[in-house]
Amino acid sequence: MCRCGFNEPLETITCFITTILFTGYLYLRWNPYLGCAMSRNVLLTRIERFSAAHRLFRHELSDTENEKIFGKCAWPNGHGHNYKIEVRVKGKVDEYTGMVYDIADMKKVIQDVISELDHKFIDKDVPYFHDRPSTAENISIFFWERISPQLPEGVTLNKIKVYETDKNVAAYKG
Repeated sequence: MCRCGFNEPLETITCFITTILFTGYLYLRWNPYLGCAMSRNVLLTRIERFSAAHRLFRHELSDTENEKIFGKCAWPNGHGHNYKIEVRVKGKVDEYTGMVYDIADMKKVIQDVISELDHKFIDKDVPYFHDRPSTAENISIFFWERISPQLPEGVTLNKIKVYETDKNVAAYKG
C-alpha cells in the first residue's frame, strides 16, 4: 500500500497529467482514484506553437514530378503554417518536488528547438531539411532528435505530435 492509502498494483495504473497554461498558472487534471503518483510513471505534455513556411519537394525531381507527388504543397514559392507541437515526456514523480520534470525547463528546451524553425522558410533556412522534405512527419522527428538528448536522467520522450493544420497531424514515438 502506498502512503496515500491506495492498494492497487502499481504497474497496472498510469496517471495522466495534462498541462494547460492559463493566465500564468499551471492546472493539472488529476484522477484521485488512481492513487499515489509518486511511485508511478506519469505522462507530462507541453504544448507550444510556431509559424514557418515550407515547400514539399525533392531537389532531384523536376517541378512537374514534385507537383505530382506533393500537389500544391510543391509550389516554388512555398506556403506557411501556424504549427502546434505537443511534447510528451514520461517519468516518475519526484517525491520532493511532486513533478516529473520542471515545466519551465521543459518549455525552455522546446522553445530552443522552435527558435530554429520559427518564422523561417524551413527548407532554405534549416540545414536539417536541405536534403529531406519538411513534412509534418519529418518535423516531428526533428523535434525528437533535438529534445531527447536534453532531458534529465529518468525522464524520456514518449511522443512528439506536430499539427501542421487542425486536420493534418503527425505523431512520432521514437
